[in-house]
Amino acid sequence: MSDEYYLELSENPVQFENASSVNNVFFDEANKQVFAVRSGGATGVVVKGPDDKSSVAFRMDDKGEVKCIKFSLGNKILAVQRTTKSVDFMNFIPDYPHLEFSHECKTKNASILGFCWTNWNEIVFVTDQGIEFYQVLPDKRTLKLLKSQSINVNWYMYCPETAVLLLSTTVQGNVLQPFAFKSATMSKMSKFEIELPAVPKPAKLSLSERDIAVATIYDQLYVMYLKHHSRATNSPGAEVVLYHLPREGTCRKTHVLKLNTTGMFALNVVDNLVVVHHQSSQSSLIYDIKLRESDGALNVHQPVLPAQSINPYKIHLTGPAAAPSQAPVPCELYSSSWSVFQPDIIISASEGYLWYLQVKLQPTLKLLLDKGKLMDFLLRRRDCKMVILSVCSQMLTEGDKGNLSVVATVFDKLNQVYKEYLDAEQAYTAAMESGPSRSSTSSKRPVRTQAVIDQSDMYTHVLSDFTEKKGVKHKFIIAVLMEYIRSLNQFQIPVQHYLYELVIKTLVQHNLFYMLHQFLQYHVLSDSKPLACLLLSLESTYPPAHQLSLDMLKRLSTANDEIVEVLLSKQQVLGALRFIRSVGAHDNISARKFLDAARQTNDTMLFYTIFRCFEQRNMRLRGNPGFNQGEHCEEHVAYFKQVFGENALMKQATA
Repeated sequence: MSDEYYLELSENPVQFENASSVNNVFFDEANKQVFAVRSGGATGVVVKGPDDKSSVAFRMDDKGEVKCIKFSLGNKILAVQRTTKSVDFMNFIPDYPHLEFSHECKTKNASILGFCWTNWNEIVFVTDQGIEFYQVLPDKRTLKLLKSQSINVNWYMYCPETAVLLLSTTVQGNVLQPFAFKSATMSKMSKFEIELPAVPKPAKLSLSERDIAVATIYDQLYVMYLKHHSRATNSPGAEVVLYHLPREGTCRKTHVLKLNTTGMFALNVVDNLVVVHHQSSQSSLIYDIKLRESDGALNVHQPVLPAQSINPYKIHLTGPAAAPSQAPVPCELYSSSWSVFQPDIIISASEGYLWYLQVKLQPTLKLLLDKGKLMDFLLRRRDCKMVILSVCSQMLTEGDKGNLSVVATVFDKLNQVYKEYLDAEQAYTAAMESGPSRSSTSSKRPVRTQAVIDQSDMYTHVLSDFTEKKGVKHKFIIAVLMEYIRSLNQFQIPVQHYLYELVIKTLVQHNLFYMLHQFLQYHVLSDSKPLACLLLSLESTYPPAHQLSLDMLKRLSTANDEIVEVLLSKQQVLGALRFIRSVGAHDNISARKFLDAARQTNDTMLFYTIFRCFEQRNMRLRGNPGFNQGEHCEEHVAYFKQVFGENALMKQATA
C-alpha cells in the first residue's frame, strides 16, 4: 500500500508531551526543537530535538506566561520572552553560573514581537518599531548592542538556514524589508512589494504572515506568497507566487504555481520540491520550479504529479488510558491541529508528534510516463541513483524497448549531468595545481551527487544484465549499446574499454562478425590495448581478429611490446623483427627473447637468420659480434656452434 504514495511522514518522529498535558508548545525552527512548557509553582520545560543530544529537561522560576522560548545554536544560552518589554536569559554553558538575567528593549514604548538567535551568542529583538541586534556576553550576564534599525513592523519571519529576517511594513503589510546577518554584522537588503489580489473598492486586503513562507530552493532564497482565489480577477483558483530574494540586487517575482483550487493551504519544501497541502481535499501537490513552462519572464507551473494524500500513518497510544496490547490507531492527516514549518516539518501538538515530510521516488515512476520529463525530475532529487538505474533497466526490457529515441533522450540527460561533473572536477584539479595564488579561495571540490551516473554504474546495473536478457532481439541490444556510446561521444566523455568489450562479446555471441569488422574498420570502437587483447583471444572463433588486433596495436603506437609478444606467440619471428626495426626499436630489444622464439619453431635456417641479425647489431653497436654476459645468450651460442660450427660465428672486425 505504501508504494502508492509519493509523500510520507518520517518513520521515527520526535515525540513530546501533547497539548492536553502542558500549557504551551513552542517550536524553534533554527534548532528543530519542540519546547513543551508546563506552568504551576515552577515552570517545567521539556525540550525534544531531532536527536538525543539536542533533548533536555529543566525547571525555571514561574515569572509569568511564556510567550516565546528558544535556545541559541548548540543549546548554549536559553532566551525566554514573558512580557512585551524584555527577554530573560539563562546560561547552559558548562562551568557558567546557571542564573537568569534580563534585558529590556532600548526603544521606549516599543513592544517586543519576538526574537531570533543568529549565532550562539547573537540575538535580534524584533519590536513593533524596529529591530535591535545584540551580542550576548554570558560571563558578564549582559547584552551589548551591535546595531539597531527603526522601522514600523507588523510581523516578522526568520529563515535560520540563510540568517535572513523578513519584516512586514506599511499599513497593508505587503512591503517586506529583509535583513541579513553574518558574524556580528547586520546588512539591509533591498525591500520589495508583494502584489496583493485586486478587490472591489472600498475593501482593502492586507498581507497575513499565514500566507508567507521563506525557504531555500535549489540553493536560492525564495519568499513564497500564497495568493488566494479572487472573484474580482476571475482566476480559476489560488496560486503560490515565488519571489527570488538575492543577497544583493532586487527581489523579483519569478515563479507562479497554479493550485487550480481554493481553500486552506500550507507549504513545505522537501528535496527542492514545493509541497502544497490542501486541507479540505486532504491531499498534497508537488511542484518542481526547474521543470519550466515559461510565460515570458515568469515561469508558470502546474503540479508535477496528480494530487495525492500523504501515506496513511498509525500512532501508538501512550498514557494511562492506553492498554499495552492496544493496536496503533490511524493518525488524522491534514488535521486542523497540524502546524507546518519550513522546510519540511509538520507538528501535531494535540498528539505530541513532530514529523519530517519525505518524498518517495519509486511511486512517481507510474505517474510520470514521459521518460524525458521523469529523468528531469529524478536527476534533481537527493536519493535518485538506484531509482534512475531501475528506470533504465525497465525501459530497455519493458514497454519502451522498441523506442530508441526515448532511450537516446534518457542517455543524453544522464550524460549531460555526468559531463558537467567531470568538467567541474577537472576545473577544480586545474585550479589546485595552479597553486593558491591563481586559484580562488572559494574554489571548492565539486560534490558528486547521486545524479552522477557514470559508465561503471550503467555497465554494472543496466547494460551487462540487459545483454544477457532472454527474449530481447540482438539488433536492439547492439543498437542500445551503440546509442550509449554515441551519447558519451557527443558529450566528449572518453568511453571506457569495458563498454567496447561488451559490444564485441555481444556481436560474437550472435555471430555478427561482419558487423564487428565494420565497427573496427570504421573506428566506431576506439582503439585500446585491452580491446586488442580481446580481439586476439577471438582468433580461434574468427581468424581475421588476429590481424584486426595487430592493426589496432600498430595504430596505438604505444603498444610495441604487445605487438612483438603477439607475433612471437604466433611464431612470426621475422615479422616481429621487421616490425621492431620499422619503429626504430631494434637496438634495445632482448636478443634472447627472439632466439628463444626462433629455437621453438625447430626451423634451423630461421634460427641462423635471427642469430646473424643480432650479431650484426652487436657489431654495429659495440664493434664486437659477441653477446654480453648480461644478455644470457650462452645457451643459444652453444646451439649455433653445434648446428653450424664455430667457424660460422661472425668474426670481430680487425682494424
